[in-house]
Amino acid sequence: MSHADARLLARPTAPAPDAPRPLPPGLHSLGQGEGREGKLRVPPAGLPGPLPLIVMLHGASGDAARALRRIAPIADSALVLLPESLGPTWDVLLDGYGPDVARLDAALAGVLAAWPVDPARIAIAGFSDGASYALSLGLMNGELFTHVLAFSPGFAAPLHLEGRPRCFFSHGLADPVLPFERCSGRLVPQLRRYGYTVLFREFAGGHEVPEEMALTALAFLMARP
Repeated sequence: MSHADARLLARPTAPAPDAPRPLPPGLHSLGQGEGREGKLRVPPAGLPGPLPLIVMLHGASGDAARALRRIAPIADSALVLLPESLGPTWDVLLDGYGPDVARLDAALAGVLAAWPVDPARIAIAGFSDGASYALSLGLMNGELFTHVLAFSPGFAAPLHLEGRPRCFFSHGLADPVLPFERCSGRLVPQLRRYGYTVLFREFAGGHEVPEEMALTALAFLMARP
């Protein structure tokens, strides 16, 4: 399957509530090869299940470690999947949807089959190019993702729309890389016009994810609609 339509087939299952965790707390390789293994960050053992899942996508030229640092203040509150693009950024920005979607689908299938994930708390998140990719995939896969957490996105490029994921945006008013007015300032009103629930938080900063924005995103994910 080419995944050129960017559809993700992975879906949560229902592992036995008393089943032991497959992995101990900490950071584990996904073993996806190509020198871009990806990671899974397992929260402390005291966090009860079912677990929220955050799929966190890195920015251009980034990797799993950098993506994790962006949301370090909230990493202990969820199972965090950290895939890595095959190229310097995500496939849609290079040759179109396909290879990175396939790798993400495989990673998701493995995680969702093995872990007790809360089906009402599955978020795709990202920073910069990763936020644009997360927003694009989230809008196309709303039957899987309940939430999109977009930290300083530049664009959205959905091929189709599915479901109504709840969307969180944060963006620095002085962002020199992806200027606010051209990016989130345009995307947020568009999504609201299409009927999406959007929480937007601007901040007096640049191209970054302040701790307050990460914490607000987590509260948005955990709140009951």
